[in-house]
Amino acid sequence: MTIVETPTSTVPLGGPSLPQERRLVTSIPGPKSQALQARKAQAVSAGVGVTLPVYIVAAGGGVLVDVDGNSLIDLGSGIAVTGVGNSAPQVVEAVAAQLAQFTHTCFTVAPYDSYIEVAETLNRLTPGDHAKRSALFNSGAEAVENAVKIARHYTGKQAVVAFDHAYHGRTTLTMGLTAKNQPYKNGFGPFAAELYRAPMSYPYRDGGLDGVVAAKRAISQIEKQIGAENLAAVIIEPIQGEGGFIVPAPGFLPTLVDWCRANKVVFIADEVQTGFARTGDMFASDHEGIVPDLMVMAKGIAGGLPLSAVTGRAEIMDSPQVGGIGGTYGGNPLACAAALATMAAYESENLVARAREIGAILTGRLNAIRTADKRVGDVRGRGAMIAVELVDAATGEPDAALTGRVVAAAHAQGVILLTCGTYGNVIRFLPPLSIPDGLLIEGLQVVQAALAAA
Repeated sequence: MTIVETPTSTVPLGGPSLPQERRLVTSIPGPKSQALQARKAQAVSAGVGVTLPVYIVAAGGGVLVDVDGNSLIDLGSGIAVTGVGNSAPQVVEAVAAQLAQFTHTCFTVAPYDSYIEVAETLNRLTPGDHAKRSALFNSGAEAVENAVKIARHYTGKQAVVAFDHAYHGRTTLTMGLTAKNQPYKNGFGPFAAELYRAPMSYPYRDGGLDGVVAAKRAISQIEKQIGAENLAAVIIEPIQGEGGFIVPAPGFLPTLVDWCRANKVVFIADEVQTGFARTGDMFASDHEGIVPDLMVMAKGIAGGLPLSAVTGRAEIMDSPQVGGIGGTYGGNPLACAAALATMAAYESENLVARAREIGAILTGRLNAIRTADKRVGDVRGRGAMIAVELVDAATGEPDAALTGRVVAAAHAQGVILLTCGTYGNVIRFLPPLSIPDGLLIEGLQVVQAALAAA
């Protein structure tokens, strides 16, 4: 087996002393990973899928090292979770220190100050200078559910609107908000009641429709089919994630916010995937200057530990009765310690600027590929959240088969890629913000070669 290496470079943000190189010493997956995959088939529910069956023993910077000794370039960050990198030293140290003190008391039984400090930090970092409150949970879906609960309680109304191509989770309520049937919803119904869908602004596929016009189209449908008097909340991802990294046209989001304000409808921004420097601002809402009533966060908040949050206007967040929101593990002290270290790193390491640098590399190289290859229909996103939509060059129709071939070829060459999109034809790039430039560029070269050979 040929050994493929790239020059070793320093790991930003510290991390394990792992050479920052792509190194293939076996086929992908290697024999040890294949053996573990066979064990998975016998022990784990078949419903739990795996994108790339390589089993990881170490990670840091921009690489994952598997049980066979292969070092793979990470362009997925565990789906935008490890923004500060895997095992960032400040996160490891903070969690280890907390571990030595205690692992759990349940904040709603015997509280601790780190939960409060996380809430204070979120209240400061999120858009708007109004009075805010926060509540902590475990997963993005759990936070979405609680945001909906809070909005319904505050408004006394029940209906909730989500958008075409949306992804908000896999629980019974959030599956109803999620647009994509396969694999997320198929066979799992019935879903929660009083959930509705409105048309999204999708510039590549709606002829570049003006954002304000697109928002008025959605608002007209909402008014006719639901009525503002029945609507508790509108929930939207400022940049859609699983739906295909769709960036709505300028003016779409502010127009929706203005309508919600005028009609006493709670505007919920789902920033589970876009939050925490990922898009080149601390939050994607910042790009158009919108101030959500409630913001939902998870993924990048705690360096890989399970934590999520809802932050919003004090009068809305304080509406539920005491005990109405919470949970046994919500705001676990280990996760809070990790979150405080992680959020400090975003600021002290200026990772907002780093995301913009990564975005410039991604968009520059991917647009060059697009110019030369008409199968690349669109390059879109912001910061370190960029995607390409692959299409039939003659018709412009989505080409999921081509997308699958490109991703499989990149995987075989040691580059971890993720797909997304309603039509299964989008490749998303979510590198950790700790990835060295050389490693990122090499990963893109592998993808380019895979596309050329497909």
